[in-house]
Amino acid sequence: MSFSSTDASGQRRDRRFSTSKEPSANELSSKIHRQFRNAHEGHRPHAGLDPSRASTGVVWTTERAYEHGFLDEPEAWANLGQGAPEVDDDIDGSFHRPKQIDVSISGREYGPTAGIKPLRAAVANLYNEHHRQGKSSKYTWENVCIVPGGRAGLIRIAAVLNNAYLGFFIPDYTAYNEMLSLFRNFAAIPSPLSEADGYHIHPDKISDEIARGTSVILTSNPRNPTGQVVANPELAQIQDICRDRATLIMDEFYGGYNYTSDCDGTTVSAAENVEDVDEDDVLLIDGLTKRFRLPGWRVAWIVGPKEFIKAIGSCGSYLDGGTNVPFQEAAVKMLEPNNVLNEMKALQRHFLTKRDFVLGRLKDIGFTIKNIPDSTFYIWLDLSCLPESINDGLNFFQACLEEKVIVVPGIFFDLNPAKRRDLFDSPCHHFVRLSYGPRMDVLKKGLDGIERIVKKHRGRTRKAT
Repeated sequence: MSFSSTDASGQRRDRRFSTSKEPSANELSSKIHRQFRNAHEGHRPHAGLDPSRASTGVVWTTERAYEHGFLDEPEAWANLGQGAPEVDDDIDGSFHRPKQIDVSISGREYGPTAGIKPLRAAVANLYNEHHRQGKSSKYTWENVCIVPGGRAGLIRIAAVLNNAYLGFFIPDYTAYNEMLSLFRNFAAIPSPLSEADGYHIHPDKISDEIARGTSVILTSNPRNPTGQVVANPELAQIQDICRDRATLIMDEFYGGYNYTSDCDGTTVSAAENVEDVDEDDVLLIDGLTKRFRLPGWRVAWIVGPKEFIKAIGSCGSYLDGGTNVPFQEAAVKMLEPNNVLNEMKALQRHFLTKRDFVLGRLKDIGFTIKNIPDSTFYIWLDLSCLPESINDGLNFFQACLEEKVIVVPGIFFDLNPAKRRDLFDSPCHHFVRLSYGPRMDVLKKGLDGIERIVKKHRGRTRKAT
C-alpha cells in the first residue's frame, strides 16, 4: 500500500509508510494519522523553514488540543500529557515555594553563563551530602554548570561532544529526538529495549553498545516514559563498564520520584558510583523542574568533570545566554541537604498514592498493566486490549481530545532523529504515555474521560458483531 505526496518539484510520488507491513484501514481513514503524516512528511510552503524541527511530541499534542479549545478553557481539560508535576503548595510535608523574589543589584546584570557561584556550590554540596558520603573525591562548584532548563543542558552537552557514535535507547524522552538531529559532530545510534523485559537497560546491553564503537551513551534514569529505574548494583556495573571507555550522560530529572525505598527520600543518582569526580566521564542532568516542582523557573544543572563543565559553561555564551539570575539566587537556600531529604520524602509519599490510584482506575476500566512503574510519574499504557478503533496511540489520542483529555502517543518516544525508520511500524505505536503529575482532581477528570471513551468504543464493537 502506498500514499501519494508532492515533492519539491511539484511531482506526485508514492510513499510507503512501512516496508514490512501495509497500513491498516483504520490508519488510512484516521484524520489524526493523516495530520501526523502531513506534519512529519514535509510539505514546505516556506523555502527556509523546516516545520518538522519546530516541536517535540508533547508540544505537537498540545497544539492539537489547542485546536479543540484547550487554549481558551484549560481548566475544563485534564492534561495527562505534559510532563509536569503539580505546582501547588498542598502536598503534606512539602516546603512552600516562594511567591515573591527579591531582585538584587547583581540580579539585574548579565550572569555568568555557567551560573552563579553560590548556586553551583550549593548543588555540589547537595550531591556530596546525599551521594558522596565516605568518598575521598568530592564535587566542588567547578563541577557544576547551571543551565536554563534540561533541554538547554542537553543541547550544551551535545555542542561540546567530540566526533563519536552516540548510543540512545528506545523508548525515551521525546526532546532527545530534536537534540540528536541538530548536531553533526556525532552520529546517533538507536538501541531498542524489549517490552517483554520491562524495557530494562542491562549491563550486557551497555557492553554490546561499547563493543560496536559507541563512545557516548545518553539515557534518562529513572526512565521516561516507562517509569522504570536502573538502580544499584546494576547501575554501578554500567558505570564500571563505561569507565575509561565511554562518556555516560544521565538525565536524572526524575531521580526524586523513587518508589523503591519505602518513600525514605532516597534519590537515585549515578553520582553514587563515580570514583573520581574529575576523571569519570559521567554527566548528570537535574534541576528544580521536576523534583522541586518548579518547571516555570527554568533552573537546572549539569554535574560532571571540571574540564567538561568548563566547556559546557562557555558554550552557553552562544547557545542560550545563561540562566535567570534572580531565580538562581532564590534557589540557593532550597538546596540545603536536610531540607531536600524531607522534601523528597513528602514527594514520594504523595506521588506513590497518586500512582496507585491511577493504576487502580485503569485496571477497573479494563487495561492490563504489565510493568508497574517504580519511579517517575508516568505510566506507559498498552492499548492493545482495546477495540481496533482506539488501540493505537494516535487514534486513542484523538478520542481523548473529544473528551477534553490529553495524553501523548507512544510513537513520539520511538526516537528517530535520522528519519530512517517508519514510525507507523513502531513497537511504540500501540502505547500512550499517561502522566499522573497533575493534581488528584485533574487525574479523576481525565480517567473519567478515558472510561467514557473505552465504554463507547466497546459498545460500538458489540453492536457491529
